[in-house]
Amino acid sequence: MNLPYPMMPPALYRAFQFFAALRAYLPIWAGGIQGELRPNDLAVVKSFLPSLPQQQLFKRMAPNDQRHALAVARTLQEAGRHQLPLIQAALLHDVGKSIGQPIIHRVLIVLFEAFWPAALEKLANPALFWQMGELPSPDHLSLIYGYSWWRRPFVVHAYHPIIGAIWAKEAGCDPTAVTLILKHQDILTEDEPPDSPQKKMLVALQWADNLN
Repeated sequence: MNLPYPMMPPALYRAFQFFAALRAYLPIWAGGIQGELRPNDLAVVKSFLPSLPQQQLFKRMAPNDQRHALAVARTLQEAGRHQLPLIQAALLHDVGKSIGQPIIHRVLIVLFEAFWPAALEKLANPALFWQMGELPSPDHLSLIYGYSWWRRPFVVHAYHPIIGAIWAKEAGCDPTAVTLILKHQDILTEDEPPDSPQKKMLVALQWADNLN
């Protein structure tokens, strides 16, 4: 069974990620994506993240992550997907990265993912952290700060879906949005057809994220 949306080939996606990471902190004049959000961008945020805690969560993200989130949300809307949980998840799926991911770490993460994924997994050291797919207590977030400054961004990368889901739940986001954020990096295969509305939204979120 084919997935509902075509996915970018892995090699092409890694190349896209690499150049996106390089542009992450450049100003617009240098070909980057930094800069103030436009009024219509802010309108999308306020429409789907109506409460102040939710909007503050969005503002925690770096400018490049905000723009990426808005691009994912707009891709979904242009495809006719306007469900509140889905767009909330699109806007906040990477908010966990706001704990801290310097540009050098973002580039290294992309390179490790492409050429040495075992090393990236070892740097994240999942044996010392939570099980993927679980939503631990917010108090457990303090464990992140037990890692050294150079290693912490790798841990944040691995567990940003969990971190973001915890924060989204605390901010009162839709429960389905919380689940979508938690699972937005889960591997979906053709053996797992999206037979429920939530799975369909997850496939759509991953498709839009993959394109942006």
